[in-house]
Amino acid sequence: MWVPPQRIKHALPVLRAPSAEQAARSRLFSPLTLSSGLTVAERSWVPAMVPWRATDEGFVTDAVLDWYGRFAEGQPGVIVVEATGIRDVPSGPLLRIGHDRFLDGLRELVAVVRTRSAGRTRLFIQLIDFLRIRRRPEPAKFFAKILTLTERHRALLPMPDDAIRAHLAALDDPSPFLDARELEALRYGARERVTDDHLAELPRVLPALFADAAERAERAGFDGVELHYAHAYTMASFLSARNTRTDGYGGAREHRVRLPLEVYRAVRERVRFTVGCRFLCDEIIEGGSGVDDACYFGVELARAGMDFLSLSTGGKFEDAKQPRVGEAAYPYTGPSGYECMPTVLSDERGPFGRNVPKQAAITRAVRAAGLQTPVVVAGGIHSFEQAEEILARGDGDLIGAARQSLADPDWFKKLREGRGSEVRRCLYTNYCEALDQRHKTVTCQQWDKEPGGPRDGRRRLVAP
Repeated sequence: MWVPPQRIKHALPVLRAPSAEQAARSRLFSPLTLSSGLTVAERSWVPAMVPWRATDEGFVTDAVLDWYGRFAEGQPGVIVVEATGIRDVPSGPLLRIGHDRFLDGLRELVAVVRTRSAGRTRLFIQLIDFLRIRRRPEPAKFFAKILTLTERHRALLPMPDDAIRAHLAALDDPSPFLDARELEALRYGARERVTDDHLAELPRVLPALFADAAERAERAGFDGVELHYAHAYTMASFLSARNTRTDGYGGAREHRVRLPLEVYRAVRERVRFTVGCRFLCDEIIEGGSGVDDACYFGVELARAGMDFLSLSTGGKFEDAKQPRVGEAAYPYTGPSGYECMPTVLSDERGPFGRNVPKQAAITRAVRAAGLQTPVVVAGGIHSFEQAEEILARGDGDLIGAARQSLADPDWFKKLREGRGSEVRRCLYTNYCEALDQRHKTVTCQQWDKEPGGPRDGRRRLVAP
């Protein structure tokens, strides 16, 4: 993973834990009612994380139930289930909700969280659409089978097609003969974009796909859905300033937010439970959307009726590291990925709460518009004191913590009960992210290697 060139190693801040009495009087452990009318018991939030534990067909497994059941034992205010595909298409060991056949497993997941949290934790599921990305090919295979020869290639190399392919394969640098997308397909693997001509129908098909998925989530018993409008995926790409579609769904900000609003309205018409979304406060890529764009989007999404807004940062394909041959590009390996999941190896700003000021700007823009939609802030939040300061300043209304919750799913509960000295702290080395990058079952560097316990070869598969 990319790290800032300064490579300053930051120590974990001193943990100042509250007593049970202090916790009881805190903002973090006070209830909050979302715009939908749903009340969460406290303002702690476990964001969506993909643990790679579903079947290759997208079904819930015992390992998925164990994963979410373990988080539920910590009784956070909200758990958001991992990005779950809305299309009925193969997508590897990621959960899916694109057909009724997935409902039985999802209902069991809801029941497990209800039971193991003693009914205290609200459960949302994150709904995602993503476009096709292919693995980086062997150059010989690319030129022999993948590259589509055009009249441009034939004009540059006036010879039979087989000879063109052989000539290109023999070159140390074939770039003078390839356009930008062909070079990308060779060096990174081909990747679809929302601006591709063959994807013109996306605004026509996506609202119904999201609405169908949300309806299934409601039937499965979830408390709500989080529409995934963040990072490198379809809906985030519509919001991006790099979206140059000319059909009314790209270009100006009011056009780029059009499809996210249409998706929300389609979902809202079909379900009665909580509907919110996650989007980016900053894309961190050249020509991408920044905080000003995010403030505008936040106001428009809140005004449309979103029940909560959850904020993240970066995580884009545009600056991803070149993958190895046979692997696909991963959107968290460049500078934008670092800003999404900063580590203790950092620049002068360090990793802790690094993006909260940007997220606070969006919260204040929403409030300035006269809207009270709750906002979830996240990114390197690791302590009670830090969370309380964020809430006291009005930077956000709910505290999202993924990596710290992974290190210790009980950490919110321990703080609430005055047992903060027992919290197993995240080291912010991104051991977990490295596993995710390779599509391996995600574990934590802080989890032990208990003899005889379930393990992935090195660590347990469930937090101790």
